[in-house]
Amino acid sequence: MSKLYFKYGAMGSSKTAQALMCKFNYEQKGFKVFLLKPIVDNRTIKDGKALVSSRIGLTSECIEFDRNENFHDLCEKLDIIHEKNVIIVDECQFLTKEQVNELKDISLKIPILCYGLLTNYKTELFEGSKRLVEIADSIMEIKSICRCGRKATVNARLVDGKIVTTGDEIAIGGDEQYESMCYSCYIKKLNEQK
Repeated sequence: MSKLYFKYGAMGSSKTAQALMCKFNYEQKGFKVFLLKPIVDNRTIKDGKALVSSRIGLTSECIEFDRNENFHDLCEKLDIIHEKNVIIVDECQFLTKEQVNELKDISLKIPILCYGLLTNYKTELFEGSKRLVEIADSIMEIKSICRCGRKATVNARLVDGKIVTTGDEIAIGGDEQYESMCYSCYIKKLNEQK
């Protein structure tokens, strides 16, 4: 039975690596996998082709989409809705509410696995993540740790080594701009900055 899956974690929790391993597993079993990522995540392009790339070096070509993409139209254009086809979405926090609704409809026919962040650097739910929490058939946390050893739950945005709590919701970056922390360390560092 097909379902809509949401697998989330803080930055650096291996979400993308797990998405790519899941893709490999499905392909080993004879499924065709359509790997998607939002065009706003422009960090990895090679030879003009968009890639999904993990911190541990796993990569795969993917199909990019923007906030105006209609997934029903995309599935029709790429002839995706067939038995033994699967959609995997990386960086799903950047989906719109409507796109998540479309994926839910499509998941009645084929499995859809979404990987991404739950909250932004302000500790607020992303639009796509919020809707996935509301309607996904399966929700799983991918755990990672803070420097102190506790579970990381906050994606702190850093500028010159200091946590910032204002600005645009989306600023694409990696370890140079973000650090995953437990809430206790996050509050402690914020208080130290005052």
